[in-house]
Amino acid sequence: MRLSSLSVLCVLAIGGACAPVPAADSPRAPVEPVLVIHGGAGVVRAGLSEADAAAAREALAQALRTGHALLRDGRPALDAVVAAITVLEDDPSFNAGRGAVFTHEGRNELDASLMDGASRAAGAVAGLRRIRNPIQLARHVMDDSPHVMLVGEGAETFAQDRGMALVDPAWFHTDKRWQQLQKARSDADAARNAQAAVADDPLRYFGTVGAVALDASGALAAGTSTGGMTDKRWGRVGDAPVIGAGTWADARCAVSGTGWGEYYLRTAAAHAICSRVELLGEGVDAAAETVINTDIPALGGNGGAIALGADGRMALPFNTEGMYRGWIGADGVPHVAIGRDDVEAMAPEPIDR
Repeated sequence: MRLSSLSVLCVLAIGGACAPVPAADSPRAPVEPVLVIHGGAGVVRAGLSEADAAAAREALAQALRTGHALLRDGRPALDAVVAAITVLEDDPSFNAGRGAVFTHEGRNELDASLMDGASRAAGAVAGLRRIRNPIQLARHVMDDSPHVMLVGEGAETFAQDRGMALVDPAWFHTDKRWQQLQKARSDADAARNAQAAVADDPLRYFGTVGAVALDASGALAAGTSTGGMTDKRWGRVGDAPVIGAGTWADARCAVSGTGWGEYYLRTAAAHAICSRVELLGEGVDAAAETVINTDIPALGGNGGAIALGADGRMALPFNTEGMYRGWIGADGVPHVAIGRDDVEAMAPEPIDR
């Protein structure tokens, strides 16, 4: 992927955003396929061991290599997005699939969505308990049903009809997530016993994986998958499976969000970013910066996103302590990062100026 110097700044910026890029007077050169991923915002570096950080980085790199291999073979952006997210769903480092957090009742409930930018076709699932890879079921919903979103038992029945095996819910149980639930319960009990207000910890809302891709034909796609929020109740569903909130792709722009879902729902965050690209003529960098670092915080929320334009430009803005993130382009080398100051690893390949 040949990026302009302004695109370099877009990748290297601490929050992942930069100023709008003026349209070039000369015709653009063909854009190489590119894949951008995230593994959730809101990372607390103090609680992340070196071993955990290394495992997360390797999982991000593997997801990038897996998805990019398909793009290099001429496969569509949708295939790359599903493949990359599947890798992240199978890794317990992230709050999706195997690493999903627990609900108040001690269950794992999984959500995912997928969208094709060229056709606006979409598929989404929510409240799953026995599907190993929700993103793959979202693909089936998009390709093999007349619907956009299926939930709960009905979605799992549909999965069986499509030949997908159900897994034992124990597959999703990890001790790390179980202990997080116990802490959340203990904190809530302590507050109630002291007759104090229970503070809403924003970090409970973070933890999502996602991918956006641009293929050799110039088509875009986006997908998002999550285990939701720790200690969630009453069948709560956030933005990840909602087309337009956590996921959006059209002919110009693809977005996957990660953050406090209630605020992404209220701002239609993913669609809002792409609407700014289409209606205001902004680059994905400026559009994502406004929605993620202005509109959502103005309402009291926070988080991050990955955005990719049809011209190959990308943005990775976030307003939290960190965001698991990465990209891969023409050089075939995964570039991954976790913390806010972790920018050297995200540097792109050398560029002819």
